[in-house]
Amino acid sequence: MPSKEPPRRRVPGPARPRNAAGGSGRPRPAARPGAGRPRPPSRRPRGRASRGGSPQSIRLGSPRPRLRLISLCLTLVMLAFVVRLLQVQAVDAGTYSAKAEKNRYLEYTIAAERGEITDRSGIALATSVDAHDITADPKLFTPEDSKAPDAPEQAAALLAPILGKDAAELTKKLSAPKSRYTVLARRQTPQVWKQIKDLKSAFAEKAAKDRADGGTGANVLAGVLQEPTTKRVYPNGDLAAGILGFVNAEGKGGGGLEAQLNGQLEGENGKIRYAQAGGRPVPTAGTKEIPAVAGTDIELTIDRDIQWAAQRAIADQVKKSKADRGYVIVQNTRTGEVLAMANAPGYDPNDLSQVNSAALGNAALQDVYEPGSTSKVMSMAAVLEEGAATPGTHVTVPNRLHRGDRLFRDDIDHPTWYLTLNGVLAKSSNIGTILATGQLGRTQAEANKVLHSYLRKFGIGSTTGLDYPGESPGILAKPQDWSTSQQYTIPFGQGLSLNAMQAASVYQTIANGGVRIEPTLVRGTKGADGRYTAGTAPERTRVVSEKTAKTLANMLESVVDDREGTGTRAHIPGYRVAGKTGTANRVDPVRGIYKGYTASFAGFAPADDPQVTVYCAIQNPTKGSYFGGQICGPIYKKVMEFALKTLQTAPSGSDPARLPVSFKPGE
Repeated sequence: MPSKEPPRRRVPGPARPRNAAGGSGRPRPAARPGAGRPRPPSRRPRGRASRGGSPQSIRLGSPRPRLRLISLCLTLVMLAFVVRLLQVQAVDAGTYSAKAEKNRYLEYTIAAERGEITDRSGIALATSVDAHDITADPKLFTPEDSKAPDAPEQAAALLAPILGKDAAELTKKLSAPKSRYTVLARRQTPQVWKQIKDLKSAFAEKAAKDRADGGTGANVLAGVLQEPTTKRVYPNGDLAAGILGFVNAEGKGGGGLEAQLNGQLEGENGKIRYAQAGGRPVPTAGTKEIPAVAGTDIELTIDRDIQWAAQRAIADQVKKSKADRGYVIVQNTRTGEVLAMANAPGYDPNDLSQVNSAALGNAALQDVYEPGSTSKVMSMAAVLEEGAATPGTHVTVPNRLHRGDRLFRDDIDHPTWYLTLNGVLAKSSNIGTILATGQLGRTQAEANKVLHSYLRKFGIGSTTGLDYPGESPGILAKPQDWSTSQQYTIPFGQGLSLNAMQAASVYQTIANGGVRIEPTLVRGTKGADGRYTAGTAPERTRVVSEKTAKTLANMLESVVDDREGTGTRAHIPGYRVAGKTGTANRVDPVRGIYKGYTASFAGFAPADDPQVTVYCAIQNPTKGSYFGGQICGPIYKKVMEFALKTLQTAPSGSDPARLPVSFKPGE
């Protein structure tokens, strides 16, 4: 059966021309005039469809010029990057590397631990404890690093009450972006740093949470840092402050032994260098450290207990007498070691903000004054040593004595006294001393030269040998320069000046058999290696013979033991005591005139085997008595008793010599 094919669809095509002209078979219309001439271009806008026809197409420009321009710009940019890269990595590589190292690495000083100062038993008088220097990196407080426009102001407001500093001052220090290091506060306690550290942790947590929530994560305390250091403390408060001195804000000795021995005490600082990022050390970057070397420990000759007793006694009397100041020296007669050096009023070196500047320093070494009758022991030493008189030599003492341009008197009015030389010292007669020293030469000028030579031997006019900062050598003019009145006042202690340590040294010389030993304050040192080194042996100088010294000791006992003596209040039961009172007109340092008095007492015990020398002086007592025997004698007794017991000194085993004080006319 033949297959059926679908009928083919006829696609209409162009009609074949039905005539020779190729027309469709329909007659063509006649040609219009002007047919066959070219048609003028259409005036219609492009893109709009002609009436009854299809829209015209838009012709675009070529993209190649634009691509060439963009390629050229990209090439120039890449070329600039390449040039800059070559400059950074090749031409200026060293410079940029150095800058990177400087900004990345921080170098701090490791403070050396300051050496301790102890008493003779090793008890700390000055020591150091851990502390922190609060520092900052100002760059981390810039708006870019801190993410806060006012980071310095915010940080300063938070730190000011903790550090006790002015907020404006802290703001200024934190607003120095060119600096990478500034110190906000030195030697702060661990408690202060803990407060700051807790604040830093709180702000760090807050910043982390803020960043997690899409915020800026500002942290105004990220740049606050710390450096470990030490702080000087004085465990006993004001005890021996005049000797020890203090340490200033820079950690240097500002006075006393802290200043004198600063080179030994401060040690050698170390250094540490480490990489940091955001103020935090980078553990993997390595650390370079030069360890610090601790300072030398200083052991003093001072006995803390005796120092306490001396300081308490003088402070109580200065307050009771409403005096300007006072001092007490306690010295070992055999070694010259200073066992105590007390000043009143004193100060607490732990808190210098409350200290009156007049109380700073060591008045026992820095004050100079006319000693008065305690100086008479030197005049008597010269008379005895030169053989001009003996303790029993008769001296007739009138009520008044005319010498030069003055009329001299004793401290009390009296009838004519008939005294021995011993009695002149016991009753502290100015007139008797003038008469006795007048026998030192054929003329007064010769006598002046002899007396001057002995005063110099005793150390007057020279420093004591302690090399203490600000120590005064005193004032002693040359004998040819003594005025008419000075040549008669100097023998009884007016017209020359000394300090308290010099006065104590005079009595140490007599107690030590006539040999002066330079006083010492440093007993030994212990270095960083733990090795102990004894102090340098002091210089010894013979001033008078042992016989003269022994005779003087017996004469000084009469001052305390004899009922006619001026120092009976210094008597100590069980011990033979040698001593001398002093009451001198005082020069007002402001006006430069005599005003007020200097009361003093000096001596040693036991007189038969001297172990301890004590000297006391009070300046310008204005309430109660101003006589040395009455206000300084009791201080001498308290301090001497305490020292003898502390040193376990045995009581005297013999009775005093009791030399005669007076004689009857005609004998």
